[in-house]
Amino acid sequence: MGVSTSVPREGVALVTVDFPPVNALPVQGWYDLAAAVGAAGADPDIRCVVLAAEGRGFNAGVDIKEMQRATGPEALIGANRGCFEAFAAVYECEVPVVAAVQGFCLGGGIGLVGNADVIVAAEDATFGLPELDRGALGAATHLARLVPQHLMRTLYYTSRTVTAEELHRHGSVFDVVPRERLAGAALELAGEIAAKDGYLIRLAKAAINGIDPVDVRRSYRFEQGFTFEANLSGVADRVRDTFGTDKEQQT
Repeated sequence: MGVSTSVPREGVALVTVDFPPVNALPVQGWYDLAAAVGAAGADPDIRCVVLAAEGRGFNAGVDIKEMQRATGPEALIGANRGCFEAFAAVYECEVPVVAAVQGFCLGGGIGLVGNADVIVAAEDATFGLPELDRGALGAATHLARLVPQHLMRTLYYTSRTVTAEELHRHGSVFDVVPRERLAGAALELAGEIAAKDGYLIRLAKAAINGIDPVDVRRSYRFEQGFTFEANLSGVADRVRDTFGTDKEQQT
């Protein structure tokens, strides 16, 4: 359980997240993920990183139960900072990051894949931000990198999800494959990227980030300010307390 790194083929690092039952990450898990992605990208022998997960779903966001057990603001501050660091680590990774997504990708999961360079998804993958149903805000920055503006707003306000095939039609998911082929498809694509010159691929990543029209770090940090306001006002706790037992919907 936790975050692990392996090198399944030359030039490719595989960072795997495993927090049963639904990959809802505790505070330390976000920091561990950020450290693993950062370390993989800094390795001169690595030219592409694959971000994957074990279990039924890719990511169910923040572990709400950890926050509900807290008696002070430490868990909220930790979750916000941890998510910020993990999302930034994916975006700022020195080499391209391929996200391999299966099952549900919710909340913080959108922050990860929205900042990835390439997304390969299983046919059963679904993507969404149920933040408003969970007393939270944030990651609209990253959802906006996956779908057009008005669809992003609709998904955000309604907490609806979209399928991998729908995102494929929008061009944000590169390929949709049967679940049993997900790992192989992601590694194959990563291998194609890793075949490039290591120095040049790092320059390419820096150049592409440099021409992004939105500073994703500043944009997400702005969103987080409203998350704090929701918590200080008490509305976040009021909504969170209605949170059911469906652990697949943690975010």
